[in-house]
Amino acid sequence: MKNYKDSTYSRFIKRYIDLFISLISIVLLSPLFVIISIIVKMDSKGPIFFVQNRVGRNNTQFKIYKFRTMVDKAECMGTGLKTSKNDMRITRIGKILRKTSLDEIPQLINIFNGDMSIIGPRPTLKQVIDQLPEEYRNRHLVRPGITGLAQINGRQSLNWSEKVKYDLRYIENLSLLLDIKIFFKTIFIVLKQDSVHKQEISNEFKKL
Repeated sequence: MKNYKDSTYSRFIKRYIDLFISLISIVLLSPLFVIISIIVKMDSKGPIFFVQNRVGRNNTQFKIYKFRTMVDKAECMGTGLKTSKNDMRITRIGKILRKTSLDEIPQLINIFNGDMSIIGPRPTLKQVIDQLPEEYRNRHLVRPGITGLAQINGRQSLNWSEKVKYDLRYIENLSLLLDIKIFFKTIFIVLKQDSVHKQEISNEFKKL
């Protein structure tokens, strides 16, 4: 990407901020981690965490962590990796976790480990990336994030083409000020619980 500049902020400062915030957040939210873990385990059979391979910076794969919101081995049932708002595989506590975005909290571990950043393009699956046009793969020049420019501009109401364009715009304009704006707007959107349904794989990418 000719407009992307690997600045001091993107190379060093952003990582230090991620490391500091993720460490503090993990410590402060540890009681919530325990409470949610217990509830998830009591609500349905299966592991506490949903673990899945995702594509990260420079197309390297890593394991992403989320609180499990669906029945165990849901990807082997029904519509597979594709989900919908009223998907019967979503558990009772899973609906609450998705609606409040609390299922994303374990990704603080990914941020601490350096697999992700607080702000960046959302990480996705390799089979999705493999079907993206070559120019769209530049979204992996930076670490993926818990939230990003696409998430504050429509989230799941956007199709894949629109999401990637926001991701590329973010990378081209990456700065501390932009990250701060995205961070606080994300908090506002989560509190409004606007467009919170998460769809990990959509047929929209087939339209690219």
